[in-house]
Amino acid sequence: MAKFILSKAAGMLAVLAIVAVLVFVLTRAASGDPVAVLLGDQATAADIARVQAQYGLDRPLPMQFGYWLREVLQGNLGDSIFLQRPVTQALAERAEPTALLTLMAVGIAALIGIPCGIVSAVWRGRAVDQLFTGVAMLGASVPSFWLGIVLIQLFAVSLGWFPVSGYGQPDASLAERLHTLVLPACVLGLLNSALIIRFTRASMLDVLGEDYVRTARAKGLGEGVVVLKHALRNALVPIVTVVGLTMALMIGGAVVTETVFGLPGVGNLVVGAVLRRDYPVIQGALLVIAAIYVFINFAIDMLYAVVDPRVKV
Repeated sequence: MAKFILSKAAGMLAVLAIVAVLVFVLTRAASGDPVAVLLGDQATAADIARVQAQYGLDRPLPMQFGYWLREVLQGNLGDSIFLQRPVTQALAERAEPTALLTLMAVGIAALIGIPCGIVSAVWRGRAVDQLFTGVAMLGASVPSFWLGIVLIQLFAVSLGWFPVSGYGQPDASLAERLHTLVLPACVLGLLNSALIIRFTRASMLDVLGEDYVRTARAKGLGEGVVVLKHALRNALVPIVTVVGLTMALMIGGAVVTETVFGLPGVGNLVVGAVLRRDYPVIQGALLVIAAIYVFINFAIDMLYAVVDPRVKV
């Protein structure tokens, strides 16, 4: 187990190192100067040079990368050029909406995707299977911003059940916060449930054809026991994988949804940073998102041994 964890940890560090290089290079390759955006059109060349020196943007790129990487290894993601505060603080302030949105959306996606995938596999080729397969294909094709606008028009504007946008007042309770997240969570959950439906259906179909499932049926066990106790348990590995990956993808994919619903989350922070060329915020946010993605993959590997006794780490 220790050897397995160390090998996975080494792989995580290698992935994060590659991500750090790519994030830094791609950020600097984008056109635009954050200092020029910050100071405006009336700034003189001397003003721009002074602020660039203040943030170390006048140094050669290798030196800038080396300084940033050294700070990252010390737990410091730098200071935002526009927000005038540490990037870690800015991310912490925006973390709650994104975290709650992701958890709610994953719950919705799993509650829809897993049962629909199981039913679709058990009744393969029938009308319900075709229905759920069509829904999965539709969900994979619908743009999130379009579905968000439709839900806003229907449930917020027409029916008035939910707010059009925002995250409530600063002193709002947790229940009020969750109420504002219902529509955006439904957008992410409905669209991402399509992937879970397809993976659950495919995994269950593989298992339902195994000899031990036929033996369980031959013993006279009820169909519910055969499907849920024998088949589902052995089909959980790919299902757990896709649910975990869906959660990781939602963190990065929340950018569009947060923008549509005006949520003050990490996604909205990244969009604003990209528009203003706020290098430290872009680099820090993307690195943190990548770290979460890698950690979720690591947690999935650990869960394999729990959900499937045949898997040995």
